[in-house]
Amino acid sequence: MEDMPTQYDPAAAERWYPLWVERGYFTADAASEKPAYCIVIPPPNVTGRLHIGHALDHTIQDILTRRARMQGFEALWLPGTDHAGIATQVVVERNLREQGLDRREMGREAFVERVWEWKRRYGGEIIEQAKALGDSCDWSRERFTMDAGLSRAVRVAFVRLFEAGLIYRGERLVNWCPTDHTGLSDSEVEYTEVDGEMVTFRYALSDGSGSVEVATTRLETMLGDTGIAVHPSDDRYRDLVGRTVRHPFDGRDIPIVADHVVDREFGTGAVKVTPSHDPNDWDIAERTGLSRINIFTESAVLNDSVPGRFRGLDRYEARAAVRAALDELDLIVEEVKPYPHNVGHCYRCKSEVEPWVSGKQWFVAVDALKEPARRAVEEGRIRFTPPRWAKPYDVWLEGLRDWNISRQLWWGHRIPVWYCAEGHETVATDDPSSCATCGNVDIDQDPDVLDTWFSSQLWPFSTLGWPDATPDLKKFYPTSVLVTGYEILYLWVARMVMSGLFLVDPEDTRTGDNVPFEQVVIHGLVRDERGHKMSKSLGNVIDPLLMIERYGADALRFSLARMASPDQQNLPLSEAAIETGRNFANKVWNASRMVLNAGGVPELPVTEQLSVAERWLLSRHQACLREVDDALDEDRYADATNALYRFLWSEFCDWSIELSKERLYDGSPEEKATAANTLAWVLERTLRLLHPVMPFLTEEVWQRLGTGESIVVADWPESMPGLTDPASETAFTVVQDVVNDIRRLQASMPPELGKQVAVDETLRGALEPWSGDVKRLTGAEVSFEALGSVRVNISVPEGADVTVAVERLTKRLAETDDKLERKRRKLANQGFIGKADPAIVEKERNDVAELEEEAGRLRAQIQRLGG
Repeated sequence: MEDMPTQYDPAAAERWYPLWVERGYFTADAASEKPAYCIVIPPPNVTGRLHIGHALDHTIQDILTRRARMQGFEALWLPGTDHAGIATQVVVERNLREQGLDRREMGREAFVERVWEWKRRYGGEIIEQAKALGDSCDWSRERFTMDAGLSRAVRVAFVRLFEAGLIYRGERLVNWCPTDHTGLSDSEVEYTEVDGEMVTFRYALSDGSGSVEVATTRLETMLGDTGIAVHPSDDRYRDLVGRTVRHPFDGRDIPIVADHVVDREFGTGAVKVTPSHDPNDWDIAERTGLSRINIFTESAVLNDSVPGRFRGLDRYEARAAVRAALDELDLIVEEVKPYPHNVGHCYRCKSEVEPWVSGKQWFVAVDALKEPARRAVEEGRIRFTPPRWAKPYDVWLEGLRDWNISRQLWWGHRIPVWYCAEGHETVATDDPSSCATCGNVDIDQDPDVLDTWFSSQLWPFSTLGWPDATPDLKKFYPTSVLVTGYEILYLWVARMVMSGLFLVDPEDTRTGDNVPFEQVVIHGLVRDERGHKMSKSLGNVIDPLLMIERYGADALRFSLARMASPDQQNLPLSEAAIETGRNFANKVWNASRMVLNAGGVPELPVTEQLSVAERWLLSRHQACLREVDDALDEDRYADATNALYRFLWSEFCDWSIELSKERLYDGSPEEKATAANTLAWVLERTLRLLHPVMPFLTEEVWQRLGTGESIVVADWPESMPGLTDPASETAFTVVQDVVNDIRRLQASMPPELGKQVAVDETLRGALEPWSGDVKRLTGAEVSFEALGSVRVNISVPEGADVTVAVERLTKRLAETDDKLERKRRKLANQGFIGKADPAIVEKERNDVAELEEEAGRLRAQIQRLGG
């Protein structure tokens, strides 16, 4: 056995990673007869760098994958990256500008080649960072959303949806980013509150008989108004429906129409209708026949459709200019009011999104796809963890509009449609040489690319070889579980369900079902220790790569797993928590070093040779195994990690190792071997339980135990119910309680007063066999007396000065009484009892009981000392 250094070195342990990859431990075999277990990684952007959210997501996936591998599954964790259309194009364009180059002058072909060159140079950084975290991915299957296979899958998907009438081209209102000059899907728009203003102004009726007042937060859009809408049941405006108002700047007559969507309680109850710049107004125009005027350029600058004095202004300049012009005409009805409200922003560049008609674009008609996706969850073919996420998923599908998949970019999957001079469309998987309708060879491909999420929605099956019926698809699809944050439930998860159900043939799958995954695990988002969102501007970002360098990958993984409760939406993380992970690794290392130095081998001794303390340890180990298994089966990663932390730190290190020292150092050869082997056996099996959370530490120690090739491919420990020993656990609980009582008392005493303790006579039978262990653990001599109200008291030598001890205990008693009084007042408050969650009330009652017990112990000890 190689000697263990006195200090654990995370960097030295991380040397195992390339060996694991080289030996093929992470490579899955589609021909294996083992049951399949598959996770596809949510593909990070190729432009990205590993952030703390990725680290949490990857840690959970790796825990699941490593455990499944050890449980005998053919485990595939399939990695890859996303081409990230907008983000990547922005990065490369920025680099070009720094060189004095413009993509438009370069031309499309040269620009796309520059992007590929950038991808080859920098696109693998995040993959290498994932390896540093310890991801046990099958790197032989690494995919990229624009590699040849996935590009073919994208075209096949487009053509099949088109041929089914589920993809169409039309002129519709889209979410337009004036900065990136591209359309966005509804799911790519982030709504954040802005400090806006509400302006109420009036339109004069065309016949001069009066006016209609309207209110708006986007005053500049009145330049594109083509109607006024009122509710058909609103008596205030019933006689005005069918009449017109006159636009104050260009003299157009604007009809007044009735539509049930109008909210009679908002503003004046009459709303201006700008169909080309508001989705609700677009729908009103569709129903009532109003015309449309597009007033903006692609950069949200007013175009030639508006009166000359407003042309060339950007939308914010126009807002002020229109308000001033209306004010001059005395058309502003009342003082402008501040009006905070939610406004859509581009999820990439954070610019305000402008609803805009950008010409004909391609859309996916979602109505036929939504219901199968909804039923898959309703029928239990897809499970959400936590289950509460099934409802938002269902609600989102219910309100889903047709999906705009055109993007006005050069980087991405080019839309596989070609046009000829006659206006015919050719939709094809392979590049055509001529028009499919008229045979014209002069054809041009659509200049737009597909929304990045169009290719990402195919990820669970395109990565496995679809559209071909490959062995990988047959073995690993549907995938077992998808792990992701709640922020992309709509952007990605629902789309994968819709596309998988429509595109994949159930006969090509391992279960005969074409859902993309059987379970969706939704985790919270990592925040700083105060619960705030991490951002560079706040200076509270925790860089996972820096944490790995400082504390080791295992420490970071441990801290993330320890807080990964599925019920928490926000997960607070501090560097101190990661340092705790490092300290835990050191604790396990030092304990392992002690066990290995004792010369034990991981073999279970026969029961007759075991001491009561060893039987207790084996029983507690079984309890830990059950707790970890139950927690991981239920996706309670924090509970599993905390169970391992508690067992290893407290029960194994602080109790069992200390209790074993007498037999290890002073026992017979047989007792020494039994004690050493028991510790080694428990350590080896617990390392296997800990391996999915802390792979490097566990491999480094496990290799020294000499029990196999690698812990990565070792078997997951099975429960051994015969080792469960309730009697030993009950007996040892008394010992633990007494030792803890003694230590608590000793903490309040000068050292010379903590050497002798009296234990209540009723505990003699349970405690006498352990008196030597109690002395070793506390340094105190034990005697038995009739104490009555408490279990343990300090025995004070005659003539000892107890003044300091009494003062300390009296101070603690005062603090305890104060806490107790506050708790009792809270429970006496009927308002609190009536409104608080019952679980909170019960906790308060438990706190009162514990504080009462503590106060009783303190009073008894003060009395014992003569205070």
